[in-house]
Amino acid sequence: MPETQQTQQAQQTPQHQPTPQPQQTPQTQQSKFPRGLIIRLIAYLFVGHLFAFFVYLLFVLGAQNQ
Repeated sequence: MPETQQTQQAQQTPQHQPTPQPQQTPQTQQSKFPRGLIIRLIAYLFVGHLFAFFVYLLFVLGAQNQ
């Protein structure tokens, strides 16, 4: 009798097959950040350095006038 119960349980449990993983292209493996974020980061860095140069230039020119 226990053998029939095990057989019935084995028939009732569905056979799960592993889900296939999506193929990753080299581009998605290489870049972890979205492209827009990288472009924005480069733009902010450039503008930040440009602003810092402008403030530095103001101090240099202001020191020459004294």
